[in-house]
Amino acid sequence: MSSITPKQTILIVEDSDDDYETTEIALRESRLSNPIMRCETGEDTLEYLAQFSTDSAESRPGIILLDLNMPGIGGRRVLETIKADSNLRDIPVIILTTSTDDRDIKDCYHMGANTYISKPVDLTSFMDAIKRLKEYWFEIAILPRPTL
Repeated sequence: MSSITPKQTILIVEDSDDDYETTEIALRESRLSNPIMRCETGEDTLEYLAQFSTDSAESRPGIILLDLNMPGIGGRRVLETIKADSNLRDIPVIILTTSTDDRDIKDCYHMGANTYISKPVDLTSFMDAIKRLKEYWFEIAILPRPTL
């Protein structure tokens, strides 16, 4: 058992440049030194993650921050695909979206999301949410080690 290590990539799946930049800044201000990878579409995300179905599990992302509402393949389909893959399903997937719709929340948890966070509107609240996310997932939570 282990926490997310500083070498593991944080995968941010976000089509909005502004939301991506805000998330990246918040992660850096939380003193995370992990590499950050961005996928802007569901298609890009599935293509990027496909390499980890066969490659060394140690190089795969340690955590995924996933927006739901993207053009093309949306976040729900990406979540379903991740959680259906035996080599990816134990990667924590944090839904980070503007939606507070009860159906979205219920559906995401039903599909295997590990956490659902509604993006706060103001920057201070957003930074606080990312700080709490960092404290929990990178300092408190114990995760299974990836299998090779």
